[in-house]
Amino acid sequence: MNSSLKRLVLLLPLTSLACTLLNGTLATPTHTPADTPLIPPTSTSSAIPTITPSPEPTFTPTLPPPAGLPDPQAFEWVLIADGLVAPVDLQNAGDARLFVIEQGGVIRIVRGGELLPEPFLDLRDRVNASGSERGLLGLAFHPDFAGSGLFFVNYTGAEGASFISRFSLSPNPDRADPSSEVNLLRVAQPYRNHNGGGLAFGPDGYLYIGLGDGGSAGDPLGNGQRLDTFLGKMLRVDVDAGDPYAIPPDNPFADGGGLPEIWAYGLRNPWRFAFDSLTGSLFIGDVGQGNWEEIDFQPARAAPPANYGWNLREGMHEFAGGEAPEVVDPVTEYSHAQGCSVTGGIVVRDPTLPEWQGVFLYGDYCSGLIWGLLQGGGGWHSDQLFDTHFSVSGFGTDHEGAVYVVDYGGGVYRLARRP
Repeated sequence: MNSSLKRLVLLLPLTSLACTLLNGTLATPTHTPADTPLIPPTSTSSAIPTITPSPEPTFTPTLPPPAGLPDPQAFEWVLIADGLVAPVDLQNAGDARLFVIEQGGVIRIVRGGELLPEPFLDLRDRVNASGSERGLLGLAFHPDFAGSGLFFVNYTGAEGASFISRFSLSPNPDRADPSSEVNLLRVAQPYRNHNGGGLAFGPDGYLYIGLGDGGSAGDPLGNGQRLDTFLGKMLRVDVDAGDPYAIPPDNPFADGGGLPEIWAYGLRNPWRFAFDSLTGSLFIGDVGQGNWEEIDFQPARAAPPANYGWNLREGMHEFAGGEAPEVVDPVTEYSHAQGCSVTGGIVVRDPTLPEWQGVFLYGDYCSGLIWGLLQGGGGWHSDQLFDTHFSVSGFGTDHEGAVYVVDYGGGVYRLARRP
């Protein structure tokens, strides 16, 4: 590809914003509510042995945080791969490859700026991609992927259920074995939307799983606040013990009071979450109902469970109302005057971009806006940085810390300094 064509997009930083698209109508996100009921909600659990807790990780800062958000005019998003079909996520496996999820059920490899013709994994024979929010939605590589060859995916499958499954490599390191699937969880979804779909390994080595409230509008089943369902939750499991997993002994309901897999609750549709690779803190982008989009935050070593408030609240605002103990407000929110579907992002730790250290980037699927969020001065500061043409569906990093944004229209772009 001609290098001049690669430097495609990045409009000036925003001072004001008209946030509607053509004819004043926002584009339809991949997370649009749909009201078609499918199957009754259920939850699953396992008889899980107790394990010894892993030692707490140590985080040593290597770069000081910036005094404020960087000037976005000095930076741009550079196209590094295109031709993808409905990409929704990007991950790395600790090497020079990028792995991009296509919602229809395929994982593609980008290496050296080239999209490899053969997929890493093709699950179209079992992925249910009917409707705008179903499909292959999440990917996480085992922390010891180099030694184990194991990775995990989150997809919508038979009868619209969410499947959390483990796969392994084939003898070819660029191809996984589709017949190696081991299912960890199957969670029935009562409606077609709000599947969540994110997966990530935390600094503690446990697998975190994001699931939406089950769909429709307004959480009609009350799943966000219920503790007897996986829906509307962040789950946390130990995939290195038990069959097919074990419950970390410090999970908040490991000894009862709720499903033992639950780590946090009160979520509507967590569309992308990420751990800060330096501090271990957790950021969650939670898609709103009709008015507010939010970013939730859990500091490293915070005592769980966190209740992020849905459906009692939408963002910082009352929704259904009612009492709940210690609801955690989001650290930032934006209204539907600025977009309609938040995409949680990534904390920048790229050593080649010292101005960006500690900035959490997140975006909106509908408007293409990208914000920066930074903690300092006793609070949080968030600014709109970029106005793009992207349908922002995901963010990710490579093994060296470079930051990427995924455009649902088919491209992957890297944050870079302008020449």
